[in-house]
Amino acid sequence: MTATLVAQGLAGGYGHRTLFDSLDLTVTAGDVVGLVGANGAGKSTLLKLLAGVEEPQAGTIRLAPSDAFVGWLPQEHERVVGESVVEYIGRRTGCAAASSDMDAAAAALGDPSLAAPGTDPADVYSAALDRWLASGAADLDERLPIVLADLGLDLGDDPADTLMTSLSGGQAARVGLAALLLSRFDIALLDEPTNDLDLDGIERLEAFVRGLRGGVVVVSHDREFLARCVTRVLELDLAQNSNRVFGGGYDAYLEERATVRRHQREKYDEFADKKADLVARARTQREWSSQGVRNAMKKAPDNDKIKRKASAESSEKQAQKVRQMESRIARLEEVEEPRKEWQLEFTIGSAPRSSSVVSTLSSAVFRQGTFQLGPVSLQVNAGERIGITGPNGAGKSTLLRGLLGRQLPDEGTASLGASVQIGEIDQARAQLVGAQPLAVAFEELVPEMASGEVRTLLAKFGLKADHVTRAVDELSPGERTRAGLALLQARGINLLVLDEPTNHLDLPAIEQLEQALESYEGTLLLVTHDRRMLATVQTDRHWRVEAGQVVEV
Repeated sequence: MTATLVAQGLAGGYGHRTLFDSLDLTVTAGDVVGLVGANGAGKSTLLKLLAGVEEPQAGTIRLAPSDAFVGWLPQEHERVVGESVVEYIGRRTGCAAASSDMDAAAAALGDPSLAAPGTDPADVYSAALDRWLASGAADLDERLPIVLADLGLDLGDDPADTLMTSLSGGQAARVGLAALLLSRFDIALLDEPTNDLDLDGIERLEAFVRGLRGGVVVVSHDREFLARCVTRVLELDLAQNSNRVFGGGYDAYLEERATVRRHQREKYDEFADKKADLVARARTQREWSSQGVRNAMKKAPDNDKIKRKASAESSEKQAQKVRQMESRIARLEEVEEPRKEWQLEFTIGSAPRSSSVVSTLSSAVFRQGTFQLGPVSLQVNAGERIGITGPNGAGKSTLLRGLLGRQLPDEGTASLGASVQIGEIDQARAQLVGAQPLAVAFEELVPEMASGEVRTLLAKFGLKADHVTRAVDELSPGERTRAGLALLQARGINLLVLDEPTNHLDLPAIEQLEQALESYEGTLLLVTHDRRMLATVQTDRHWRVEAGQVVEV
């Protein structure tokens, strides 16, 4: 079924705050709309409005046909306790809800007393059956094991017995991808679907999105994914309080946005220069007029009527010129100055150089359950910049723990050099967790900083008064990531470890992180699946981790 979603004059936000308004968007078959904007601009809010989960502050959303199957897949950071893999996929694909509705409609068809007042049980059942078939619930049980196997997920004989909470982060990300691949939405609304996926998973997602017949609206921080998939870009510009749809792909959007912003600045500068010139000329005319009146009053005798008349006429002419100048100023078409958007600007604090050898593994073997990494022999030297890639579950995090001395090898040896000061953004963002307010937790990690200095630093990372007093666990993943970056600036480090640092960061913050890495002179271990970051950040070596082995590429 070809479906179309039309939003007109849409406004959305929370409480009394409006994040965007007057937003118009049409999504139809074949459209892949990339939704971009800084954290807090309203991207997730807009997806909820389009999904019908929340009501807009103003405007309308219309579906054609009205029963089109719209799927909203939000970010899920916590797994539901007791939910199996099969239950999770049924919920995320909408099949579980469609099955429940059809069962209820079938029961009402057999017992009309169960039907809602004023409804025809036959019509309700017919609609429920159509939705059940459209969701793909009829053959989900047959398709599910095939997709799981294709993604390399061996969950035993019955995935219904495997709980989501028992999976590793990489496995959970793959199950999330499986749910998307198994879905049959007419319109798909995807919020950060690339988070936690490895390169193979991202490429599968790209192929799926490009092959969809229905329309897609997607929020993603993965610039290469956006460049390869989106056909249009909707930008929510919080700084300018505006929104705009850009035709063409993501790279075309970047070029056009730069051109638009340059023209806006040039237009304002031209207006400001012209207004300043007219104001200065009006001020000069007023000064001349005032000076002429004073001179005439001093020099002209009381009985010299001719001179008094000439002086009065001259003053009136000057006053008329002033009025004309003021009128020209008033007629100027006002051009609003483009607001400077907030940017994450930071540097990475440096510590004195460590020993020449930062970390060494010699025939080291690390075991975790049935998984084994190694034997591996590696050496990290001071000042080296090493990129680390590999599929989820291959052993990248185990390798980092071994290099940092946090996991002792079961065989072989591992050693950490002298005077190594570690700064880290780990994949789980575990440095800042718990029920303490952010400011308190931060001060405990950097006791040498005064309370006021901590709040000032956090504010530079977009974490204001309403953030620093909230419990760390109540912050969004993006906010916790920015707090982790603030720690890197506050501490002196000479070994920087970044494990999937782009997850949950908005695009401007990712670009700023890349700029900060340019000037960082210490040792760097960078684990990422972000292809543009790998291409942008200069590295000396590249390790690929796969099936428990480490190979230098």
